Order: sequence, then C-alpha cells, then structure tokens
Amino acid sequence: MLIQAARTLFALAVLLMASMAWAQTEDQDAAAASPPPPAEVASGEFSELYRIGVDDRLQVSVWRNPELSVTVPVRPDGRISVPLVGDVMAGGRAPQEVAADIEKQLATYVRDPKVAVILVDLRSHEFISRVRVTGAVRQPVSVPYRQGMTVLDAVLQAGGVTDFAAANRSRLHRRDAEGAVETREIRLGDILDGGKLESNLDVRPGDVITVPERAL
Repeated sequence: MLIQAARTLFALAVLLMASMAWAQTEDQDAAAASPPPPAEVASGEFSELYRIGVDDRLQVSVWRNPELSVTVPVRPDGRISVPLVGDVMAGGRAPQEVAADIEKQLATYVRDPKVAVILVDLRSHEFISRVRVTGAVRQPVSVPYRQGMTVLDAVLQAGGVTDFAAANRSRLHRRDAEGAVETREIRLGDILDGGKLESNLDVRPGDVITVPERAL
C-alpha cells in the first residue's frame, strides 16, 4: 500500500510540473506575438518633445511591413516622403505626431498599422538648441545648450559683463510654443557680485540673454 501511494504522489507531481511548464511556454509565445508597447514619456522638465527640423534624418518603421520602412531626410520644405503615403509634413512637429499622421494615412492601405518615427541624425539641432548672450558682455556668444545650464553659466561663457554694463537690468527672452516672446528680468549684478541666485534661471534651447549698457 505504501509503495502504491508513493507511486501515485510521484505521478501527480510530474503532471503538475508539466502543466506549469506548458503554461509558461504559452505566456512567452503570447508575449512574442504582441506588438511592442508604445514608449512612455517621462514626466518632469525633460519630457518636452523635440521638434523635428530641416536636414534631420528620420527612420520610419512600420511594424510587420519592412517594405514600407524607410530612412529619409527632412527636406527644406519640412516634408518627408513615405511609401504609399507620399509627402508628410515633419518640420516643427514631434516624432510622435508624425508617426500618428502616417498611421492615419496608411490605414487606407494597411490593416491597423503601427508606426514608429525615430530621429537617427539631429542635423538641425545644433542651431535650434543654442543659447545666445549679447550686449554689454566681453564676448557675445552663441553656445550649445547643455542640460542644467543656467543664466550664470551662459554669461560666464561670454567672459562676464563689461565695466559699462547695467547688469541688474539684464533680460532673458524666450519664445513659447505659439511663437510669442516672453521676457524675464535677470538681476545679473546681484548674481555676480552678491551671490543672490533668485533670478539665476535655468535656460532653455533658443533662449537669448541681453545685458544693456548703463546710461552715461
């Protein structure tokens, strides 16, 4: 009796292990057949979308349709050419917006298309992302934007202010998404001479900092 019971328990254990292995294989096969999940956009100050510019190179990938996938430059008119769809406006738009536009147009020819637009060469980025410092500084400059850069960083790269600068009347000029220019007061003299950092703002790509001369 004991031998028969042991044999029964052993058989049940083998069946249980086989069932678990089969279920794991089924889960892996189902995951492999699913399309890749959309990329998540991080929250916070680094979630701002990059806007495509002229001369950037884009990789357009259509899931399960490699014959429709291309790598193309952005033409001077801001457009790219995509198989079946033709010309698509890319300049001034985020990659996600361009992908959604292509998906919508491809739906006429492809069932439930999934499109990814990837920037492979950011040729327009150099000038779009620069920060410029002008006016009463020792060397007016146009410098590449760097993550974490502040007004003080940009002014120091311009060699600091001249002896004739009205540093506390400095201004930071920034263009918003609608194209309007926003101006902020920068008390640069307090930053440089007193270490008061209240107006030492973080800069953004495309910002312009102006330092006026004081009246004689």
